[in-house]
Formats: sequence, structure tokens, C-alpha cells
Amino acid sequence: MDRAARAEYLRAIGIELWVPRHPPEGGPQSEAAPVPVPADAGATASDGHSVDARWQALWSEVRDCARCPLHESRTQGVLGVGNREANWMVIGEAPGAEEDRRGEPFVGRAGQLLDAMLRAIGLSRGANVYIANILKSRPPGNRDPKPEEVAACLPYLHRQIELVRPKLLLAVGRIAAQTLLSSDAPLARLRGGVHHFGERNTPLVVTYHPAYLLRSPADKRKAWEDLKFARGVMAQIDGDRT
Repeated sequence: MDRAARAEYLRAIGIELWVPRHPPEGGPQSEAAPVPVPADAGATASDGHSVDARWQALWSEVRDCARCPLHESRTQGVLGVGNREANWMVIGEAPGAEEDRRGEPFVGRAGQLLDAMLRAIGLSRGANVYIANILKSRPPGNRDPKPEEVAACLPYLHRQIELVRPKLLLAVGRIAAQTLLSSDAPLARLRGGVHHFGERNTPLVVTYHPAYLLRSPADKRKAWEDLKFARGVMAQIDGDRT
């Protein structure tokens, strides 16, 4: 992505001065890149099933899930979207009204802002990011998830992370961060550092939820610092593995 295009996305976020001096390592990303078909879709996993079959099984379970009462009021389950072999995995809280209607996480105004934030650091949900939520069903009125709802849905997310095997997790919002880190610490304390998640000890960075930033635009600068920090963490991960 050239500097002019990057500046356009940063203006969409609402910060005129958010223009990096140098493009991200690895060169520009194509905005129009198609969603890749996983190269190992036919590969056999350790449990004897192909990766593609495991994704299909997971989607079927989410679609038909009745583990908690949320299935009674939702339109459909919302699994995830993006590159299933992505190095980056963005995790939010739960579907909203538009996500429930369309069956895709982070659409509407919050989704547009998230896309702009990702593009500002050379990423795209269609090319090199996979996006999911803690909950797969919309809570009525977009209220906070209840603990029993999180407990019912979290195994689905764990399986998504296991299948994608991202190099870096980006938790957006307090609930996603606290759930993934099993912490009750406020978002302000969880930002600005590298945490780790799961058996693979996957690095995890925390930032604000786009819906919050729409309500509190003064914190967009802090979110930009988080994104630059996450990009630096990824660069270090790639450097350590070369």
C-alpha cells in the first residue's frame, strides 16, 4: 500500500497525523487480494481428519448450537471470516445486530473502522487476517456476555485458534482481552505489553474495540500506538523465526 493510500485509511480512522515513516516489513499488501484457499485444506490433522473437514464440522456445530439460551433469539451463528492460514487473528466480543443478520463478524460502522485500522498497518481481512469473536451468537440488545454464555462458546474459539495457528492474537476490547487472559484487570493495564495464550504460548496484544473508539474518538491515538506495537511484535516474531 503506498503512502497516499495509507493516509486515506488513517483519515478514515480520524487521525490526520497517523502516517508511518516507512512501510511495514515485507512490502505492501494488495487491497484487492482474494481470500486464499488454505493450502493444507486436504492435509490430515493429528486426529486423522482433514483440516477442511474440521472446519466444516466446527461450522456445523456453531450453526446448530443450542448450548445456551442465546440460540433462541439469534438469527444465525457467526463463526469467523478471513484467511484461515493468517498470521494475525483478531478476536472481539460478540456479534451485533448487523453481524447477526449477515453472519460475519465486524461489519457495519465498527467493522469499517476495524478494516481501516488494519489497513493502516498493511493488513486486510481478506488477505492476511482471520477475525472471530468470543461469542458466536448475539446477546440481546448487545449487552455484555454472561459467564455461562462465554463458557459455552469458548471451546469453539479455542478450536478456531488451533486450526488457524496464528503467530499473533489481537484482542480488541475489554471482554475479549479479559476472557482470553483469564483476568479481571482493566483494559488500561492490559494494553501496552505482550501477553501469551494457550498451549502454544501465542503472543497476544490488547487494544480498544472499534465500537468503543466510535464513541470515544479521543482514544484513537492510543489505539494507533497499540497497532504499531503489535506490528513491531510481529516483526520480531518473524525475525526470530528466520
